[in-house]
Formats: sequence, C-alpha cells, structure tokens
Amino acid sequence: MDAAFAITAVATAFTIIDPLGMVPLTLSVTATATSDVRRKLVDRAVLVAAIVIAFMAVLGRALLHYLGITLSAFSIAGGILLLLISIDMLFARPSGAKKTPEEERDAVEHDNVAVFPLAIPMIAGPGTIATVLLLVSLSHGDRQKLAVVFAAYGLALLVTWLCMRGAGMVLKAAGKTGVAVVTRLLGIVLSALAVQFIINGLARTSLFHATGP
Repeated sequence: MDAAFAITAVATAFTIIDPLGMVPLTLSVTATATSDVRRKLVDRAVLVAAIVIAFMAVLGRALLHYLGITLSAFSIAGGILLLLISIDMLFARPSGAKKTPEEERDAVEHDNVAVFPLAIPMIAGPGTIATVLLLVSLSHGDRQKLAVVFAAYGLALLVTWLCMRGAGMVLKAAGKTGVAVVTRLLGIVLSALAVQFIINGLARTSLFHATGP
C-alpha cells in the first residue's frame, strides 16, 4: 500500500470535513430540538453526506472526462479552493466555499436542517467534493488507492458523526477555545496540502516541461 497516498487521503478528509468544527454548528441549528430529535438529525445528515461523497467518488472520473477537464487543471483548481477554505479556517471566518450568506439566511426557513445546512454544504460541500474528485483522480484507477480514499472519508465521517452526536459533551470538554485551536491547526495542515496539490498540478502541465522545436 502507498503509505504517502494513504496519509494524504486521511489528512485531507479530516481537514476538509473538520469534525470538531461541526460541533458548534450542530448545536446552533438544533438548539430547539430535543436530544432524541438531535440524534436523528445527526444520523440523517451524516448518511446524506456519505451518499453524496460516494456518488461523486464513483462518477467523478467519468464526469471529468465528459467535461474535458484534465487532471492537472482539476488539481490546480482544487488546490486553490482548499487554500481559500484553509485561510478561512485559520482566521475563523465563515467559509464561502461551504456556505454563502444567502444560504445561511435560507437555512432559517428550512425545516430539514439535517440535509441543509448540516449534510450540504457543511459536510459534503464544494470543498469536500473537490477533494474527493481530486484524490480519486490521483488514484489513476488503482483499486487499492480507491479503497484508501473510501476508507479515509468513511473514517472522517465516523469521527464527524461521533462529534456531532456528542456535540454538547465535546463543546463542554474542549470549550470554544479548544475547538478554535483545533480548527486553526487543521487549517494549517489543509493550507500545506492545498499548496502541494497546486504544485503537483503545475508540474504535470507543459509549462514545466521542455518542448522540442
């Protein structure tokens, strides 16, 4: 097994989904719900997010091929998107790549908070979808690497589910400061991964390869 690829997949999955970062949001959008209702909402949110991620992982390569998008272009675009998200994480700003102000206002009018905004766009948002497509593309059809990608996101979703299920206890134990610190640390890791994705994409383009006369 490619250990470097596995580490990259796991680190990317955890940083982009940010399980601890889901704790405050879970508490805020389910503030008026009972404990039982909150648990059901969390279960549904993670399930919907898992379906979306799996769907994109399976059809991602075919979608890129149909649209005529090269792996280099997607790697660069995905890296830029991740870099923007990491900057928002570092400065504790709401990420526009996950949720726009308009979507945040509309969330108040939605009864099913499990699907919106918890599952989409907070867990399975554009950033998550971009990283899934990127990692699947980088696997080049290798079944072992594809299994690693599924396992990495499955593990990240499991930890996210546990954090969201125990949102009250996690926030009480870690405190707002603890959650903020972890989110910033994940932002640093994500920014480094984002830059590496951009470098990898540029390295595969003709700009960095000598061409004959």
